[in-house]
Amino acid sequence: MFRCALSAALAAVVTAGAATAQQATTYPFDGSFDDATFAVESAIVGHGLVIDYRSHIGEMLNRTGADVGSDVKIFDAADAFLFCSAVLSRKMMEADALNIAHCPYSVFVIDREGKVEIGYRMMPEGPMQEVQALLDEIAREAAGQ
Repeated sequence: MFRCALSAALAAVVTAGAATAQQATTYPFDGSFDDATFAVESAIVGHGLVIDYRSHIGEMLNRTGADVGSDVKIFDAADAFLFCSAVLSRKMMEADALNIAHCPYSVFVIDREGKVEIGYRMMPEGPMQEVQALLDEIAREAAGQ
């Protein structure tokens, strides 16, 4: 009984992970990880937005791998930039207060085996598409697209 429940739970986690990975858009960056993070910072600030936090996800994963029993290196480097837009956030939450679930907005930079990419999480249909358009504009600008 326990094994059955555990197998079902693991299948749900694997399925959820696969779906989440498909819900991101990335653009290749022709340059170094550091150059890409600078380009993302510049693009966000250039849109008149303030970066609330820079999350060093790659460093955390590399640092904690052995602690959780894994020797898999996922990224050479990975950072996410979190920010909000007062104008868009108000508009999105006036449309549906539960759009708070999508804040803050995030653009990430990843380096996997020398391939640098800039991307963002896809937003749901409806009013949040306006936020997705902003994320896409920032990611494309930073990637030189």
